[in-house]
Amino acid sequence: MRSIVGNAAIADEVTRLRAQLERVQGRRLDAPVLPVHPALADLLPGGGLRVGSAYSLGSSTSLLFALLARPSRDGSWCGVVGVPRLGAEAAESAGVDLSHLVLIPDPGQRWLAVVGTIAEVLPVVAVRPPARAKDAEVSRLAARMRERGSVLLVQGPWPQTEAMIDIADPAWEGLGDGYGLLEQRELTVTVSSRRFPVPRRGRMLLPDAGGSLAAPRAAPVPVPAPGWDRSERLPAAV
Repeated sequence: MRSIVGNAAIADEVTRLRAQLERVQGRRLDAPVLPVHPALADLLPGGGLRVGSAYSLGSSTSLLFALLARPSRDGSWCGVVGVPRLGAEAAESAGVDLSHLVLIPDPGQRWLAVVGTIAEVLPVVAVRPPARAKDAEVSRLAARMRERGSVLLVQGPWPQTEAMIDIADPAWEGLGDGYGLLEQRELTVTVSSRRFPVPRRGRMLLPDAGGSLAAPRAAPVPVPAPGWDRSERLPAAV
């Protein structure tokens, strides 16, 4: 165990350990992030999508749209590879700017090469891998993403990820006793990362009544009428 004495020695040691960790992880700890919805920012390491990093997502298309929405609206071009049934109308309802969205529904057997190519020019690339990629290919793609400062969103398992993001415990609202329309879905988003010891979870609406991501409505707090004692719940003495 190393012994550190004095502020200067502490600062030097922190700098050394930081550089060592960055070499191991292959990315800077203070790398800039692309903004996301505040509800997601509270869960993600660094408060956004860290450039040069990969994220492993669950199979939810709504979750993918929620992550693409803010970057595309802020002017970042986004590409989606290998999702042939992605609905443009649903993406727009979720807040994705279609004027900054590129779709490659069927990249073929060389899908990883396609991802690497568009990562050269697009800041955000999402892919649904049709097969497992070789470790060497994943490492080469990761190096390219870091060099270009791109973000990779993978629907499915992926090595060397900044974080894993998934949803659980969905509950739809809007249906009555056999009638009505589905209006919105409340669920739990879970983010697991090497950067924090335990997963972070948040309850949110995805989609809300408008089709996008939103924080759940807070339960109303009952307020007693004037002239009532809160503790007794009886008319206060006059």
